[in-house]
Amino acid sequence: MTEPVISIRDVSFSYGIHQVLEDINLDVMENDFLGIIGPNGGGKSTLIKIMLGLITPDSGEVRVLGGAPAANRTSIGYVPQFRTFDFGFPISVMGMVLMGRLGHISGPFRKYSDEDRRIALRTLEMMRITDLRDHQVDELSGGQQQKVMLARALAAEPEVLLLDEPTNHVDVQTEVHFFEILRELHEKMAIVVVSHDIGALSSNVGRVACLNRKLFVHDSGMITEGMLAEAYKCPVDLIAHGVPHRVFPEHEEGE
Repeated sequence: MTEPVISIRDVSFSYGIHQVLEDINLDVMENDFLGIIGPNGGGKSTLIKIMLGLITPDSGEVRVLGGAPAANRTSIGYVPQFRTFDFGFPISVMGMVLMGRLGHISGPFRKYSDEDRRIALRTLEMMRITDLRDHQVDELSGGQQQKVMLARALAAEPEVLLLDEPTNHVDVQTEVHFFEILRELHEKMAIVVVSHDIGALSSNVGRVACLNRKLFVHDSGMITEGMLAEAYKCPVDLIAHGVPHRVFPEHEEGE
């Protein structure tokens, strides 16, 4: 059996007195397409940041590609939550995507090579946004900006791709294209995606993990009402309206 590309053992983390993660254990293999679901504040983004080496757990061990997460960050592609990224600074689409190559540049002047530009152009073509290469990022729609962020992550030529709510604020057509690309990428790299879009995850991922301080991993992409109740700690109704599915928690009278 090959070594996991991500190995998490007995990891716990707290913000002050508020415990966010408790005794997390998870192996992500090189052929994994893992979806993580759970309520807001359940620890999903914190877990992604621990995988990236951006924060250090209070206890436990994390290994990415056989070493410390921070040491192997250049081999990890990362798409952050849309609302946490500042698109206001002036930069072109091509300039933003080229930033994904920074970890591969050495030397005092850190200039992009012709190869860097070819790789960046290839990722723009993959995302079908080549025609936007000279546009300013802050002039784009939300869906276009998300495509740029994924292109930037892919320009790093990662071995692992981590995505935190990548299809928030995008239309259905963009979301469908997003997951089409992720399915293609899954043949080349491990993918971990955090999402509240139950329908999109259930239709695309190979495994699902439910996270609400504690983590429960299911070796199937099928999301059931029981799994949702386990993650959200309340009764849920899974109502299908074609695509996507929606989750509606029960509330007490008067809420």
